[in-house]
Amino acid sequence: MPGRKVILTMQVKDLGEFGLINRLNAMVTGERRGPDNGSAYAFRLLVDTGDDTAAWSTAAATELCTTDTVVEGVHFTRETTPWHDLGWKSLASNISDIAAMGGLPLYALITLGLPPETDVAGIEELYRGMLEIGAEYGVAIVGGDVVRSPVVFITVALTGVRSGAPLLRATARPGDQAAVTGWLGSSGGGLKLMLEKAAVSEPAATFLREAHRRPQPAVAEGQLLARSGVLTAMDVSDGLADDLSKLCLSSGVAARVYADRVPIHPRLQEAFPDSCLELALHGGEDYLLLFTAPAPVMAQVMPALPAGAAVIGEITAGPAGQVTLIAADGSEQVVSRAGWDHFG
Repeated sequence: MPGRKVILTMQVKDLGEFGLINRLNAMVTGERRGPDNGSAYAFRLLVDTGDDTAAWSTAAATELCTTDTVVEGVHFTRETTPWHDLGWKSLASNISDIAAMGGLPLYALITLGLPPETDVAGIEELYRGMLEIGAEYGVAIVGGDVVRSPVVFITVALTGVRSGAPLLRATARPGDQAAVTGWLGSSGGGLKLMLEKAAVSEPAATFLREAHRRPQPAVAEGQLLARSGVLTAMDVSDGLADDLSKLCLSSGVAARVYADRVPIHPRLQEAFPDSCLELALHGGEDYLLLFTAPAPVMAQVMPALPAGAAVIGEITAGPAGQVTLIAADGSEQVVSRAGWDHFG
């Protein structure tokens, strides 16, 4: 039709597997920026993306490795998470695992499962999101794979490095205090906002959407904990109650959490006053750190942590994995493990 603008889109099937791989390889090598975290440990990248494997030389250090997969319809929808933010978040969850060990993230391998009709522009936006968070946290994408799939999935394998022993889940002891490095429940609040189309103020909506779509892994905080003598930590990905239960199970201990000490951001309280505590306990995907330490260590580390960090309770002798919530009126409730479970 005369005067009508026609927008042509390219799909994955138009490029083919190797055309897409070549296109993405060019992006990750040509647009890579940010710090090289490995240089402080004499790591040197020898073989970049495009060969059968990536390769790097190492000096004396503790190497870390983690992997995670997100599946469309299970972990995300494109209505709530745009491609660019999906790229950010896919890498953020893995960076958070490295942060929980007190480490620095290094090199990432990305596997994509894609329907043939997927728009190439969307996948490029996905990678731009990964490159953006990679630049902020010093992560280099050094390879990966692309396969045909009935739904979109993204698998990230990420390496990291730590100069000493990593922080662990299995070292909490009765008498330790339990703490978190930031606000809880904001990501869950963002998802609730988008799914329910709740009417909240624009500042609250912006804050909660950002918390869900673009979480900030606590890498600096993890290193601070390790330097300060903390031995026990994990990241909050499945919800505070569930993750604290996992930590206690690994350590053979129980925990008490005080409801009035759980840090909840004012924007979440404003948006969901009746359910903000439930979101803080069970919302998941906050990607901050949960840690335990004796009181003298905790007194040293807490003032150095960012806003929202709080001591929320203590580790006790008791049934392994049991978490008890103490309400403001002193009543007690064993907190159910209501965090994310793929097969629950």
